[in-house]
Amino acid sequence: MLPARKRTLLPAITLLAATILSVTPPASATTNYQDLNHDNASILITPSQLMNGSPYLLTVTLPNRALSVTGNWQSHPISFFSNSDRRTWFALAGVDVELSPGSYPLIIEAALKDGTHQTLHQQLTIETAPYLQVPLTVPDKFVEPDPKALKQIAADKIVKDKTFASSASKPQWTGNFLPPLRLAPESDSFGNQRLFNGKIASVHRGLDYHAKLHTPVAAINSGRVVLARPLYFEGGCVVIDHGLGLMSVYMHLSKIEVTAGRRVRRGQIIALSGASGRATGPHLHLGVRWQGSYLDPAKLFEIQMPPRPK
Repeated sequence: MLPARKRTLLPAITLLAATILSVTPPASATTNYQDLNHDNASILITPSQLMNGSPYLLTVTLPNRALSVTGNWQSHPISFFSNSDRRTWFALAGVDVELSPGSYPLIIEAALKDGTHQTLHQQLTIETAPYLQVPLTVPDKFVEPDPKALKQIAADKIVKDKTFASSASKPQWTGNFLPPLRLAPESDSFGNQRLFNGKIASVHRGLDYHAKLHTPVAAINSGRVVLARPLYFEGGCVVIDHGLGLMSVYMHLSKIEVTAGRRVRRGQIIALSGASGRATGPHLHLGVRWQGSYLDPAKLFEIQMPPRPK
């Protein structure tokens, strides 16, 4: 296992984009532009430096009150929520761990209370994350499953596809996201290239914690449990929906303390750690998933979250 990486919160920067009234610019137009009223809006992206697997918080400040704000990033729809003044809007989004470095467009649309619209364009630069390759040894049945196991894996896929198919339309979280284990150190890091038994390479789409058997595991934030059962690769598994496409996944559990459909609070004990499924030993695997993209949980813990709407 690898030692925990030192992580620091990068400073946020303000990116300015100007306002237009119900006009879509041609493809050749500049990404930042201004209408005749010279009304400016701002986009704040936290953290300011993005790389493969980065979650990020969008804060959009508008000169006028808005009825709704939506966005599009990498063909993902982004849903915003507002504070009471309806001029400041927030959204969580993320960069998939396997997205190639480069510059990609972010588009934000605001429907204003006066009947007009604002369109904000911003190019986001994605840098390369320094992920490593890690060899691991697991039982052969997890590398070359037999026909019976393949049948179970196929059945599990149906269950997982159904679990991830929908999410609450409003934020379910409360405050900042917190680690599921306070004292357990991180081990295998998010994004590492994993080589199982020298045969199968995959990207590690979560964060592993050293944890003795039967260590209490807490929900990283409030939400609704949408899956609580054993799976072939994941072992004992719990999935919590935090709303707006954001979910947390807890794997290799020895005991599950919650049931699907139950609402849980941030910090509530939901399970005990274990070594079930495809595991090299006792530990907790934590995954964070946003609209099908896997994000680095440790980076999510660094983001100062705004209050959710009442």
